[in-house]
Amino acid sequence: MRMETTTLSSVRRPISSAHGLPNEHYTSPAVFEEEREALLMAGWSGLAVAADVPTPGDTVPLTFLGIPLLLIRDKSGTVRVFHNICRHRGMILVDAPRKIEGAIRCPYHSWCYSTEGRLVSTPHVGGPGQNTADGIDKSFLGLIEVRSHVWMGVVWINLSGDAQPFEEANADLLARWIEFDKPLYHGGEDSHFQLSVNCNWKLAVENYCESYHLPWVHPDLNTYSRLEDHYHIEAPNRYSGQGTRVYRQLSGDDNRTFPDFEGLSDKWDTAAEYITAYPNVLLGVHRDHAFAIILVPQGPGQTTENVHLYYAQPDTDPALRMRNAAQWKQVFEEDIFVVEGMQRGRQTPAFDGGRFSPAMDGPTHLFHTWVAERMMAHRAAANAAE
Repeated sequence: MRMETTTLSSVRRPISSAHGLPNEHYTSPAVFEEEREALLMAGWSGLAVAADVPTPGDTVPLTFLGIPLLLIRDKSGTVRVFHNICRHRGMILVDAPRKIEGAIRCPYHSWCYSTEGRLVSTPHVGGPGQNTADGIDKSFLGLIEVRSHVWMGVVWINLSGDAQPFEEANADLLARWIEFDKPLYHGGEDSHFQLSVNCNWKLAVENYCESYHLPWVHPDLNTYSRLEDHYHIEAPNRYSGQGTRVYRQLSGDDNRTFPDFEGLSDKWDTAAEYITAYPNVLLGVHRDHAFAIILVPQGPGQTTENVHLYYAQPDTDPALRMRNAAQWKQVFEEDIFVVEGMQRGRQTPAFDGGRFSPAMDGPTHLFHTWVAERMMAHRAAANAAE
């Protein structure tokens, strides 16, 4: 069966003559399913944060791209991701966050798994009182693990299983932010919030990548971090975003600020950077805090944004943390009407994908090009397999 077809050649042109992605890439369920495989399952996507499972035995069931997954910190402290199904009859193993004190027990027939995923018990599988059976080899029937990696506090997963190792696939970004390769401390409940947005997940990426909209969408932010203070960050096929040369630390009523990350170069005294690690993780770094926004696509026109803030020390001022979270929430909420407005605009067949400002839209154009090239390669491989 031939894959859904959209014309993408104009997206891959130089920025001065390129068009953006066609409407179907924001509205079509069929194209959404294509992108699910080609963009989100084939590479390293953000799933959650390691702080969701802070201590050994902590377990959180998640649904990502319709797939039931299980985030767990095993008894040795390693964060793992499994498909949340029993190997017997495919029953969901965990349906709510909880602490695993012993084994992960299937509620259907009581098959049990260790927190490392090993099948450890199959009661009555050979008949009443017989806990073994021919053909049931526990060593081959452990939980199905998803490749995962933790960086910048984010749990990244590769669902297809065949991407380059995370450190190779993201080598440039890891090198760019090597100074932040140190412990990050999640701020806790007051440093996590969720936004539900009526737009395709790619529009959230596109908006985050550029600073062009700052004067009109973020007027308060633009008073001290002006459009002309920003610069582009462009790494074709890997990531893109923007930086500012005039980051201003938040301070409390007593002029207290968050402690800085240790060992930073002078650049970070006033700079901050905001990068999308393709496909779905929006990251920000500053001298005194960092954040991660994990975009969870819920369908062609619906996205959940999970926002988490991190600090250089574990015990920062709670009042200042709350002010910081409130400030960022205001900024991110200011973007909602824009991305939702663009989503509504994609309903008209008169829109041809739009054009890009060669001076201002470079990071967004790079993302469109990455999507187009991945999609074209995916379609070529699917058609060759017919």
